[in-house]
This record gives sequence, C-alpha cells and structure tokens, in this order.
Amino acid sequence: MNEQQRSILLDSSSRFPIPSGVKFSYGTSGFRADASLLESTVFRVGILAALRSIHTRSVIGLMITASHNEVSDNGVKVADPSGGMLTQSWEPFADALANAPDSHALLKLLDDFVKEENIIFEGVPTVEVFLGRDTRPSGTSLVEAAKQGITSIMGAIATDMGVVTTPQLHWMVRSKNKGTEASEYSYFDQLLVSLRCLLDYIPQGNKSNDVSDKLIVDGADGVGGEKLEKLKTRLSYLKIDVRNRGDGVLNEGVGADYVQKEKLVPRGFGPVDTGIRCASLDGDADRLVYFSVLPNSNKIDLVDGDKILSLFALFLKEQLSILSGSEDGKANKSYQASLGVVQTAYANGASTDYLKQLGLEVVFTPTGVKYLHEKAAEYDVGIYFEANGHGTVLFSENILSWLEIKSNELASTSKDSEQHKAALRLLAVSKLINQAVGDALSGLLLVEAILKHMDWSIDKWSELYQDLPSRQLKVKVVDRTAVITANAETIVVRPTGIQDAIDVETAKYPQGRCFIRPSGTEDVVRVYAEASTQEAADSLAHSVVKLVDQFLGFK
Repeated sequence: MNEQQRSILLDSSSRFPIPSGVKFSYGTSGFRADASLLESTVFRVGILAALRSIHTRSVIGLMITASHNEVSDNGVKVADPSGGMLTQSWEPFADALANAPDSHALLKLLDDFVKEENIIFEGVPTVEVFLGRDTRPSGTSLVEAAKQGITSIMGAIATDMGVVTTPQLHWMVRSKNKGTEASEYSYFDQLLVSLRCLLDYIPQGNKSNDVSDKLIVDGADGVGGEKLEKLKTRLSYLKIDVRNRGDGVLNEGVGADYVQKEKLVPRGFGPVDTGIRCASLDGDADRLVYFSVLPNSNKIDLVDGDKILSLFALFLKEQLSILSGSEDGKANKSYQASLGVVQTAYANGASTDYLKQLGLEVVFTPTGVKYLHEKAAEYDVGIYFEANGHGTVLFSENILSWLEIKSNELASTSKDSEQHKAALRLLAVSKLINQAVGDALSGLLLVEAILKHMDWSIDKWSELYQDLPSRQLKVKVVDRTAVITANAETIVVRPTGIQDAIDVETAKYPQGRCFIRPSGTEDVVRVYAEASTQEAADSLAHSVVKLVDQFLGFK
C-alpha cells in the first residue's frame, strides 16, 4: 500500500474505535453481537470486502443481518464472488482485523496481509462491494460504517442494494459476476419463469383439485414477509396470505427458528388455520419450515428442513431416473449423474434412514453452511439441508451442460416425451433454487411446485416418515472452546471422559442418540438428544446438561 492509502486508513479507522472488553469471532454466520458494539467491526469488514474484491477481481457482497437473532442484535457477513460464504482461508484475517486494538495495529495488520496474499492494487478495473441489510433499525447506521470502510480503500465503490433478504444479496453477487443482471426484479423474474416451467410440466394425471392452492406464511416480522408480499402479486397459481410482515417485533414469537425449536404456532396463527398448509420464514429469509396447526391447540405438526430435503431428494431422484432410461425402457449409459445428500448431526435419525432406504448416498459434515455447501458441491446434484430449514440444491457445471444438450436433442427427436420433460424440469429447478445459499423464498416456490407435481397435501408429505422425538438445549459455560469434537461433531474428544459418560447415559434409552458441540456464534454448548419417546429425549438431554456442568461448569 502506498503512503496516501495508509494515511486514509489511519484517519478513517480512528473514527471507529473498538469497544473495550469484547472479542469478536467470525463464525459460520459472520460476526454477530449486540448492534451497539458493531460499528468498528462492520467498518473493518468493509475494508476486508474491498480487499477481497481487489484480490479476486470480482464484485463482493456484504450483508448486515443477525438472521433469526433478536432485534437488538445485528451482524455482518461477506459473500464471495460465487455468491457463497467468505472463503475459510480469510476467516483468521477477519478475526484479527475485528480485534486489532487501534488504528496503528490495524494498519500493520493490513500491510502484512496485503504482502502475504500478494494483493496487487494496480490494474483492477473495478473494486465494488454490494451492500445489503435486513429490516433491523440498527442496519442503517451499520451500512454507513460499512461504506466508510469500503471507500477507505482508494477507488472502491460501495453499491447499496437497500433492504434485501440475505439470499437476494448472495444471488445478486453471483449474478453480477456471471455477467447477468443483478436486481431484485431479475431475481423475482428468474424465480417466476422457472416456477412456471415446473407447473407446465406437471403430469396430466396429477392435475387434480385435491391439493389446496392456499398457503399461509409467517414472515417473522422481517424482510422475507415484505418481499413475499411483492412477489405474490405476480403469482397466479398460489393464494398466499402473508402474516407477521412488520407489524410486530422481529423474531419474537414468530419465525422459522421459533416454530422449529418450540413446535408451537407463531403469533397470529391459531385454531382457525387448522387444515391449511402453513410455512414460516426467519428474519432474513434464508430459513424455511412448513407446519400445520393441530386442532384445538397451539401446537403444530412440524415439517422441518429434513423433510424439505427428503421431498427435494425424492423429486430429483425421480427426474434423474427418467433421464437415465430411454423411451423403450432400456438403460441410457450416456451420463450417470451423481446425486448426494449432505446432513449434519442435527438431522433427525428417521430422516437419514428414509433417505438411505431411497438408495441415496448420505454423508455428514460439521454444523455450518460452509461445510455443507462445500461437500454438496462434490456431486453433480448435491442437496443439503439443516433441520432448521437452511439449505439448497447445487448443480455442477457438467450436469447443467449435459442437461442443456440433452434437452435440445430431445426437443428435435422426442419432444414432450417424459425424458424431455424431465430434462426441462431439472433445468428449471437449477434456476428456481438459489445455488448461492439457502433461500426461503425460492425454496418455498420449489416446495409448492413439487407438492403440486406429486399431488400431495402437507399431511401426505409429513407422513414420509415419523420423526424420532428430540430435544435441543443450550448451556452457558465458562469456556466453550474447551469442547473439541470429531466425526462431524458427533464425538467429543475433549474434555477427556465426557464422551464415555454421554455414551453411558445414551445407552439407557431405546433409540437413544445424543451429542454436544460448542456454538459457533454464542458462548454456549449445545445439547441434542433423540429417543423413542419425547419424555425419554427430554430426560436424556437434561442428563447430558448435568454432565456438561460436571466437566465444564456453568457460567
């Protein structure tokens, strides 16, 4: 960096001193904290995003959100050129940047990193960062801090995309770097065109009136409800009633996280909604779960991310199977696509068993989208979902090229054959689903299209398999980093002895399964337990909480 650049960084960073007594860590969801503590961090992530743009010669994204957290929190995360998460190799730099004690320490860190990564400032055509924020009141001032950070790198442009869902921002970054239009209108347009294609190719025998076209959506009083209100004006097939779209407190008694964890109706829902298909988004609309309201109760029948994954897997397997055959019933050996399913230890054991019974390859990764996404990208078609409703489908460039060629061949030789329709359906799914990141809006439209294709009600979908009862608890501890896990977080390596104790407790319960892991975003240890009954799952979870206290100590 030249002296002018150093001078600008020294001057601008002095206006954003870091809060005392706080240590920031770039986790799976970027940085998150009480919004009042974040100005310096967001400013510094702005610098990082501009450097990333220089290094990759691409547009980078920066999103201000705390997703499903309470409204007083906020956060910041970076979208890489592909629209995916920030590369893991830059995460230690993000940590060091956020925690540099003063402007001079920050400048030395930047100087060293620029040299180490060989970041060359000359000859970059455009240094641009797309900025987005959710509906949190604190987002406005934090976006301004991000802009100051971005523009403290000479020549860098901060393009404010306004209030958007997190998946929209990731999609816009991906689109811009692929050379296509990156606007909210083009995002909506791609979803709607792809959805129309899927609906047009529903098998004739499945076009019944048995599946209701009414859907009620809980918008979590966040950005997703606001955007769905816009989108639904262009949807002719679905009748969507969007509730909790800003008239209450963000994520308070509403949203996918609340519905999935508590298994209760969100605010604004009740017995009058019994029998109607319902869905819930989270605060920034990257999570989606479905549910139906139980009669005369505030409880629900939850259809979580595991069952969304199972629905997608079933449909995609069916389409690939059609393509691997031929019109005379003989196998087509021209291309055998690999289809893989990626889960975490939080996936309900019944879902994993179901997927394996379908003959699918199921693999596990540690918790966190970056791990799931990376593994799913190894397949021609990779599906990943967490039980919390965050997930997507990835299509390799190889299979997309093959599908384009195949659909063109079939259009000239066997137009409107089942193979031709299957190829077109798969291409439509690849455009409808957000391949950059989990997206509640695109996921919701794909669910609706597949349910219509299958002619399934939510009850039929829910009956794919019966979830094992489970319980999730979190425990505040003195030091969460004392917990070290292995085997995709299913085994505790340290503290020594705790895994043996967990195994002893788990063995007491039929179909028992239990694991603990340190949170990536909070100073807590998370406990997950499954068993044959809810009472047993609760008992197992609470027994293991006591073990955590014994080995680690409550905070």
